[in-house]
Amino acid sequence: MSVLRDYAATMSQPTLPFAAAGDVSRFDEFVDADGALRPGWKALAAHALSLTSDDLHRVDGEIARFLADDGVSYVRGESGAQPWQLDPVPFVLDPAAWAPLEVGLAQRAELLNALLVDLYGPQSLLSEGIVPAAVVFGHSGFTRPLARASAVDPHPLLLSAADLGRDAGGDWHVLADRVQAPSGLGFAAENRRVISQVLPDLFQEGDLHRIDPYFSALRAALLSSVDEAIDDPRVVILTPGTLSETAFDQAFLANALGFPLVQGSDLVVRDGYVWMKPAGWPRTRPADRIDVIIRRVDAAWCDPLELRGDSRLGVAGLVEAVRRGNVRLVNGLGAGVLENPGLLPYLPAACERLLGEQLRIPSVPTLWCGEPEALREVQARLRAGDDTLLVRTIDEPRKAFADLDRGELTARIEAAPHRFVGQTQLPLSQTPVWNGAAGGTGVGARAAAMPLTLRGFTLRYGSAYRPLVGGLATVRESTDALPRTKDVWVLKAASDDADQNLSEIAPLPAARSIPPLSPRAHADMFWTGRYAERTEDLLRLLLTAQAELDQPGAYGPAGAVAASPRVLLDVLGRLAGMRSLDPEAEFRSLLLDASRPGSAAHSIARLRDAMEGVRDQLSGDTWRVFATIDRALRALRTSAHPHRTSESAGRMLAAMLSLYGVTANMIRDSGWHMIEAGRFLERGLQLCVLLSTGLAQRQDARATRSVLEGLLVASESVVTHRRRYRGSVRAADVLDLLLVDPSNPRSLAFALAALRDHLAAMPASTGSTRAERLLDHLETELAAADIGALGAVSDGRRDALVEFLGGVTAQLEQLSVAVTHLHFESGPPAVPMSELSLIELMESRA
Repeated sequence: MSVLRDYAATMSQPTLPFAAAGDVSRFDEFVDADGALRPGWKALAAHALSLTSDDLHRVDGEIARFLADDGVSYVRGESGAQPWQLDPVPFVLDPAAWAPLEVGLAQRAELLNALLVDLYGPQSLLSEGIVPAAVVFGHSGFTRPLARASAVDPHPLLLSAADLGRDAGGDWHVLADRVQAPSGLGFAAENRRVISQVLPDLFQEGDLHRIDPYFSALRAALLSSVDEAIDDPRVVILTPGTLSETAFDQAFLANALGFPLVQGSDLVVRDGYVWMKPAGWPRTRPADRIDVIIRRVDAAWCDPLELRGDSRLGVAGLVEAVRRGNVRLVNGLGAGVLENPGLLPYLPAACERLLGEQLRIPSVPTLWCGEPEALREVQARLRAGDDTLLVRTIDEPRKAFADLDRGELTARIEAAPHRFVGQTQLPLSQTPVWNGAAGGTGVGARAAAMPLTLRGFTLRYGSAYRPLVGGLATVRESTDALPRTKDVWVLKAASDDADQNLSEIAPLPAARSIPPLSPRAHADMFWTGRYAERTEDLLRLLLTAQAELDQPGAYGPAGAVAASPRVLLDVLGRLAGMRSLDPEAEFRSLLLDASRPGSAAHSIARLRDAMEGVRDQLSGDTWRVFATIDRALRALRTSAHPHRTSESAGRMLAAMLSLYGVTANMIRDSGWHMIEAGRFLERGLQLCVLLSTGLAQRQDARATRSVLEGLLVASESVVTHRRRYRGSVRAADVLDLLLVDPSNPRSLAFALAALRDHLAAMPASTGSTRAERLLDHLETELAAADIGALGAVSDGRRDALVEFLGGVTAQLEQLSVAVTHLHFESGPPAVPMSELSLIELMESRA
């Protein structure tokens, strides 16, 4: 019997032991009370009911691989980035079931927009007593600096979201509104992409609405939300940074819309306008002016001048730019007040007053304790031990007090009743969720019933609000468990229905636009190149050393290591220090220990951080590199066999080499030039360490040949050397090939020439900057070098070579600092207002 047929049978026979997880008081999304399939699932029955536990176990593994390849994660507090969880069984709605939701979501978005306009403008709802003033002014989301008629935007809500759940009768209720910075669209689109690939037959059988047109409509709505006089509006997405819990969602949105992802430090307000802060600030260009900001930073953190003075996430002066109407925020800074659960009891009356309609989708039953009668009811239910009552604060609606002693909770409420609400927990509808990840394909592998919530999204497109036909469904076993999501399938009423009910997207000007990159983005790109090259070079060196140690005669009497592998181990020690005398233990540490500076693991971690900062600029294929590396590292951790070290290092090196292919397909903008500049600067530094350590001392003839060949392999130049030079390997020939040969991509001369070209392409370069002057001097010095003299041995050492390469290393490090000052830094670092005294502030303005 198939998994879903099993589930249907269980739900229709709740007394069976197998059905212990079923709850007859809940509405089931898969079968009705008689055990028949819901209409949406009936259309998919042919393939859905044929899915076995083996099928779903395979699909579950494929989902995990796809999500890892795309680098999809959810940052959860101190736990850090966690893998995104996606259930293989979608949540399916037929057209008739979706229709009332679509109407209700559109109405709710229109109501919230009208409510927001009223609260920051005429405040008629407050003056007429429809909404208590205390529930609004007592909420931290009410942004007082914007509460003036002249600053009111008639359409402050462009994109909103609502979390929904069904009661036991199958009626939808709004559990919470998400309007300040609604997240999840990117996750919803990623879920659809993955499920369509792992369940292609089921996906093709269901004639459902595609999500892609909704992103086109969102892009058009954003570009048309500014003054018509602006021909080429600049749109950015303001993010708190890579540690944001929804960092992937923000980057996905930036990629899908084609707008840059920026942080507060990338922007600056000048003359009442918002600008992308260029290198060399305060110089500005018209192209740097920002017209629309999609805000993913909570309002309180958006402006340290008028809101939170200790914020480092916002832009000083942003509130004033908004008041002047010089920048459009999506959504407006004051939108956070609408996430106040204390407003929920008053929305029906507000809907009738503002829209002249009855509220289509009711909110979850809520009591605002600022009302005496509601307070008495909450207190009575607490005394009675009512388990269906959930107490929350109006400022932190996601935080409940289920574990708090009822006496202490009652005391808190009585001390400040206007700050609390009591909500009745709904017996949320249940849906089949595959638990094969825990049970495998054995007896325990089945579809279990779990409660479901649905996040619906609504966009103001044209003159009306249009809900996304679909959404993001979430199931979880407990409040502490990591949520597991579902793709939401809404079937079409007719096969020729337009996707998302959007017959066509409003045309936009076809002018080419090249969004500027911030100095921070340039820095992340530069270090992407450096860490990528550093990782590749160390992995190649490690593999070469391992191969040398595997050769007969690698160990002499008393376990002494032969000359060639010993030299390579010395190079590794200079790059990352020496932790163990056992080469195998040392190699494992270099691959696994991310806390060890100079190790491959450390460089990979820093590389990932740098690339996360510019995720919007990179291809989705980029994250397959890290997925491959993670799998190789997992294999290494679970195996103690020596061969596993070289095997894992080889897979990691192959992944790093694939990064070349990804960056080779990037547009040749300033970001790409920074990646390549970082790559070639780091290549020069690594080469200097390799040669100065590997050739510092003279060996006997046999050892010299072995050492030179090892260095050529580690620098990926052994094939070139064999083709170009005849006879035995000589130090002079190796130095010629690796230092001054302009046609060898691995040589120092080639690296410096490439570095010159990439720096010259940067906007801030003039041909006479300090970075360019340093590079000219270095190239001149290298061209004048006497290779014969550098390779000469005196008293058993090549001191001239060591001294020369030490000088090159110092100059390359100075060059890196000069690049930082010229292309990355843009004024003094931000200092929180709370750290400045009034006198210091006045002195800084003088």
